[in-house]
Amino acid sequence: MGTPEFAVEGLRALVENGYKVVAVVTMPDKPAGRGHQVQFSPVKQYALTHNLPVLQPEKLKDEAFLAELRSYKADLQIVTAFRMLPEVVWAMPRLGTFNVHGSLLPQYRGAAPINWAVINGDKETGLTTFMLKHEIDTGNMILQQRLAIGDDEDAGSVHDRLMAMSGEMVLRTVRLIEECDREGKPLPTTPQPELQDLRPAPKIFKETCQIDTTRTAEEVRNFVRGLSPYPAAWCNMTISGRMLENVKVFRTHLGEGLITLRCADGPLSIDELQIPGKKRMDARSLLNGLQNH
Repeated sequence: MGTPEFAVEGLRALVENGYKVVAVVTMPDKPAGRGHQVQFSPVKQYALTHNLPVLQPEKLKDEAFLAELRSYKADLQIVTAFRMLPEVVWAMPRLGTFNVHGSLLPQYRGAAPINWAVINGDKETGLTTFMLKHEIDTGNMILQQRLAIGDDEDAGSVHDRLMAMSGEMVLRTVRLIEECDREGKPLPTTPQPELQDLRPAPKIFKETCQIDTTRTAEEVRNFVRGLSPYPAAWCNMTISGRMLENVKVFRTHLGEGLITLRCADGPLSIDELQIPGKKRMDARSLLNGLQNH
């Protein structure tokens, strides 16, 4: 069960290692882009090229969907970047349902764990597999793998490196569950620790992405990294005497530059940005373009 590109790696690992994937569940198709062409999710595209049955329920409690899901008699369900499942779905398989989450749980429970780890200036993140239960992202952990976050790395590159790790993580988890099942012994899992300082990872909206220059330059730099390349931090600013709204900012460094934001404790230079109606570009190219108009 999954929708975006991130979820394809686990599916690919199962298919290429000879596991019998009886069905794939993904979000309903939706129109995208300027022409509103109907687009299939990356998971659906992969499933179709490997002749795997695809289920796309609007509602996860829909009786027809539940009956079809039951008919596959799956031993195990795997969820990566999908949506919150009702108990009637996650409790269905004989061996339960496990989730692949893009953080070191219990930190960053929620929809945007990769973005928030970078926004908060963390030096490492990782993947966790855990068994599903009622409260979101709280089930007992099966495996964890750590990943260092580079000082200048953005959420996009952390996402891609975690995605590359996720196929192997799914495989290791499935093999462990398989081995325990074969030997008739319980799966070794660990309850998530009760931490005082829990950082959440709520869904990100456009208003979440507005740059707040009352924060320190380092905090704003991390904020930009954590939202780059998508959905991108933004602000309204004056460049070359022109007031510009909704300027997207992708890359910055501490100190003065050709285009500079004034933060609480000093300057932050904007290296790459995008003004409405134009493509993403470096600061010099943007200034040259504005001066030539």
